[in-house]
Amino acid sequence: MLLFVLAPVAHAQEARLLDGFDDISAWKATASDSVSASLRQIDGEAGKALCLDYDFNGVSGYAVARRVLPIRYPANYEFRYFLRGEGPVNNVEIKLADASGDNVWWRNQPNTVLPSTWTAARSRKRQIDFAWGPATDRTLRATESFELTISAGKGGGKGSACIDELSFRSLPVDDGSPLAGTLSRSGKGWIQDLGRVREFGGAILDWSDATRAGDYAIALSDDGAAWRTVRDVRGSDGGKDFIALPEAEARYLRITPAVVGGPALAAIEMQPLAFSATTNDFLKAVASRAPRGSWPRGFSGEQPYWTIVGIDGGREQGLIGEDGAIELAKGAPSIEPFVVVDGKLVTWADVQTTQSLQDGYLPIPSVHWTHPRFKLDVTAFAEGEPDDARLVARYRLTNTTRASADYTLRLRARPLQVNPPSQFLNTTGGVSPIETIRVVPNAFDLDGRHVAFSRDATRRQASMFASQERPESVPASDPSISVKDQDRLASAALDYTVRLAPGESFDLAWASTLSGAGGLDAANAAERQQSVAGVWREKLDRVRITVPAQGQRVVDTLRTSLAHMLISRVGPRLQPGTRSYARAWIRDGAMINEGLLRMGRDDVAEDFLRWYAPYQFASGKVPCCVDDRGSDPVPENDSHGELVYAIAEQYRFTRDRALLEAMWPHVVGAVKYMDELRLSERTEANRAKNPAFHGLMPASISHEGYSAKPMHSYWDDFWALRGYKDAVEIAAWLGKADDAKRFAASRDEFRADLYASIGIATKQHGIDFIPGAAELGDFDATSTTIALAPGGEQDTLPLDLLHNTFERYWREFVQRRDGQREWKDYTPYELRTVGTFVRLGWRERAHEALDFFFKDRQPPGWNQWAEVVSRTPRKPFFLGDLPHAWVESDYVRSVLDMFAYTRESDDALVIGAGLPTDWLSGVGVSVKGLRTPQGALAYTLKAEGDVLRLDVGAGITLPKGGLVVSLPEPWARGGVRKGGAGIDNGELRITRLPARVEIVAGD
Repeated sequence: MLLFVLAPVAHAQEARLLDGFDDISAWKATASDSVSASLRQIDGEAGKALCLDYDFNGVSGYAVARRVLPIRYPANYEFRYFLRGEGPVNNVEIKLADASGDNVWWRNQPNTVLPSTWTAARSRKRQIDFAWGPATDRTLRATESFELTISAGKGGGKGSACIDELSFRSLPVDDGSPLAGTLSRSGKGWIQDLGRVREFGGAILDWSDATRAGDYAIALSDDGAAWRTVRDVRGSDGGKDFIALPEAEARYLRITPAVVGGPALAAIEMQPLAFSATTNDFLKAVASRAPRGSWPRGFSGEQPYWTIVGIDGGREQGLIGEDGAIELAKGAPSIEPFVVVDGKLVTWADVQTTQSLQDGYLPIPSVHWTHPRFKLDVTAFAEGEPDDARLVARYRLTNTTRASADYTLRLRARPLQVNPPSQFLNTTGGVSPIETIRVVPNAFDLDGRHVAFSRDATRRQASMFASQERPESVPASDPSISVKDQDRLASAALDYTVRLAPGESFDLAWASTLSGAGGLDAANAAERQQSVAGVWREKLDRVRITVPAQGQRVVDTLRTSLAHMLISRVGPRLQPGTRSYARAWIRDGAMINEGLLRMGRDDVAEDFLRWYAPYQFASGKVPCCVDDRGSDPVPENDSHGELVYAIAEQYRFTRDRALLEAMWPHVVGAVKYMDELRLSERTEANRAKNPAFHGLMPASISHEGYSAKPMHSYWDDFWALRGYKDAVEIAAWLGKADDAKRFAASRDEFRADLYASIGIATKQHGIDFIPGAAELGDFDATSTTIALAPGGEQDTLPLDLLHNTFERYWREFVQRRDGQREWKDYTPYELRTVGTFVRLGWRERAHEALDFFFKDRQPPGWNQWAEVVSRTPRKPFFLGDLPHAWVESDYVRSVLDMFAYTRESDDALVIGAGLPTDWLSGVGVSVKGLRTPQGALAYTLKAEGDVLRLDVGAGITLPKGGLVVSLPEPWARGGVRKGGAGIDNGELRITRLPARVEIVAGD
């Protein structure tokens, strides 16, 4: 991406020079952890200039040049300046902060190459957005500081960013009048006169007939005398031409055909700036004028859904959309299906679509089109190893009529991702540029990305964007067809025309590279799919859970969630997603790791630990997240406890002492850093400020609800307490008595401060529940779940506050579910409450909540949740990632709690606490190989009449508290007929294995 180059501005008012940089003493350099930043003065465009030198030193972060610079803003304005620099591709940010420093506005230009010579640039009002802060009125009226920031983008590394002649001026306010003008002939072309200089974003040219308009030039002028050519259109197919002219400003627009004698230009419809603010905006404008189905839902004003396709731990993943388009890799083009029957083009908008997974749970997704004349099945899967993987697609077109018929299956390569334009974080969805396409009878070459088909096509097409309505088409006998598109929006298609008898099917497949440089072969796709299915069964069926039909979706989704966690990772790097959240958070990783350990994938959990832990800073600070740029310095004070917890859990499940010893320095460093953090808050000055802050972790933004302004989040504190508790255990396991004693002292002091803070905060805010943050007294039960699991504080927390917290959540949940409470969206992190209900003994509520959440899987047949669920699911919105592996880890942990969980208070292994009565009849419930800290658990629970029979194998070592069976009604009120002691408060405690127990139902 290149910086926006300054264009002429009409009616310019006199600019006010804010800083000519002849004196740079007002500027200060700052940087995040481990990043270097310094300032120097150099020769500028005029006089002197300022340079910010930075070195990311192998980590993520930022470098800042900042000065105090009070500015009051008129109704419209612009900053002007000159920029130059050197170094890799990184994010260039202009930041403006108010007097509090909490509210920040910015212009963010991600992954930008600074010009090597002084280049004029500007930032106008419309380009400056509210970045973050607690302000409810986000109108920019006054700021007190100005920053030039370089934050780590794709490049990182080191370099410099230099600025000169920083000025500011007021601009006229556009009156919003229509961009009307008059069109007249001028020589061999046409001129559109807008009457005065206006800003606009493009134009729609309406040619008089359907013949090709060919090549023509577009020029702009402010005065009708001096012209600047802005576009050379090649190969227009006539009709309506959509022309993007981002940030254009002129009075006159001139169209000059390259050849005289083509169609006449009937009209020019000028378009506002928003028309081409981005390429996505431009294509959405084009799609809005096209028949529904011509473009994917995401460009047509509808929210689409999709799922991932990949291998376990692969370097790259594809996507398949709910309508059958397949994205070749992250940010890559897609292959979209169409069918021609009875001379009509059939799109996703003309059929009924459904989705499924092979065997109901394997990560081999299919899309099914149902049409009165045919059925089309599209299936995608990935095969291979991380360094040599392929994406494979299969198509089966079936004649569902009672007569033979001709069909054309058209597979179109488009410069569009399946990931839609509403997705903006990390990987912007929507457009995926294609400049050059070459099409041979059985393959596409898309800017070097090869897609090989299993059959030769009947006919081939290729087109530039300007000629997409009338693409160049050749028969299979022609060797190849190629196009090069200056708009980088080229597309192509392969047509397969067949005659099918009633019930007959036509099969086709293609293959594309996900990683490596191995050859491509699309043959034998059906057999390869079955081989891949076998690989996934081995990975996902290590824990075998059998339930009756009404519970099958719970178990299927459990296994699919495990698959998504494995596919979303890149090598050892566990990630919540593959697009928006393609980076590793220790928060997500620790909770995903727990699910992996319980599902028998301790190898993956270990790989993550060994990869993540070395990114710890020398201070002991655990980075909140890590990606290709290195450690992220943003302080999120849950991360330190999460790393210690992940280390302890790994040992609990594997007893790998060598790994524990290797991790010990990281534990020591994390505890040291947590001690420094809490002691920084454990001061009399802080107690005087607010006694609820005393001794807590400092305010941070680890909780997403506090991203506007850091808060003293109890989420951080419960994770820190978990870390302290686990550090004590780790020290004891390694025989380090002195360290265990020291850690225990920190643990006890911190726990006392935490519980005192909760008491103070509830009184300060007049509340009867556990708040999310000390200063807010806010209600956030989803966050508070962490205190129970993995926090282990259920029996230590004030019982009334704990009870009130989740009773309130339940009341509000029921109101939302039953339509008595307004809501816009929610995050399925709420799946954690299912596990909380299980631990609180609310098994019926757990299943009612599950029933609600299951309705929001998108689409249901793919067993997945997005990070955000909307009440208006077809209205475009940012949904995070789909699937979202952290959300799915919450599901995994909660569902496994239904079958078995470790209870810290009495050191017991609790089984059956979430099993409903109706699951126990008929086939009952069978669990085999469920990993616990005590070993691989196996048991069956089955009701025959009023007798409940339990069989538990001998494969585990019982903890001190034994095995506790949490019984549903009516057996919770019953008696033991064989093999055990009495029932106490609905629980049966077993102290010897193997065990066979019979319980008779109570009245």
